[in-house]
Amino acid sequence: MNPTPKVKICCISSVEEAERAIGLGASALGLVSAMPSGPGVIEEAHIAEIAAAVPPSVATFLLTSLQATDAIIAQHHRCPTTTIQLVDQLEEGTYADLRAALPGVQLVQVIHVTDAASIQEAETAAPHVDALLLDSGNPNAVVKTLGGTGNTHDWALSRQICDRVDVPVFLAGGLRVHNVAAAIEQVQPFGLDLCTGVRTDGQLDEAKLRAFMDAVRA
Repeated sequence: MNPTPKVKICCISSVEEAERAIGLGASALGLVSAMPSGPGVIEEAHIAEIAAAVPPSVATFLLTSLQATDAIIAQHHRCPTTTIQLVDQLEEGTYADLRAALPGVQLVQVIHVTDAASIQEAETAAPHVDALLLDSGNPNAVVKTLGGTGNTHDWALSRQICDRVDVPVFLAGGLRVHNVAAAIEQVQPFGLDLCTGVRTDGQLDEAKLRAFMDAVRA
């Protein structure tokens, strides 16, 4: 029997939301910096404040849309987290540059699962990062969507990625209490990542999160 997936709650907007998510079983929190679109963006100073308040046992992910390593490194110095979640592809610099400048910081590459090419993209990135996160965005849109869509993608492709890479894989995109059991069964991910599925009017909804966590454990 596979272990119960870890749960990462994204779009955390306050210390109070962080405490609520952790209290209900979240093992990681996502803190969203400037994005071309999507929910959950907060100021960098606020990211730093929340990350500093989180206990060491819980991972904090800085979601960045920056594509140059120098800019990513500078951003992480302003808002230190345990993990950097790259929601787009690097265009300047390498993963090795990030590792050299930020020792001990975990790197998670987002793969926006759109078609079979996403499998190759995942296989190329996997040896250089600590985990992958499979989401439903579209980095090729006129205004990029790099997460927080609330939409599912083709889980058959996600399952192939899980089978082919040697790093942990988080599944994101449209996860809700009514479909999470099917997602776990079909994809068998290491972790689950969600934002909109446990929110009401943009705020973390304790009842929705509690029901989601119960469904994951079941």
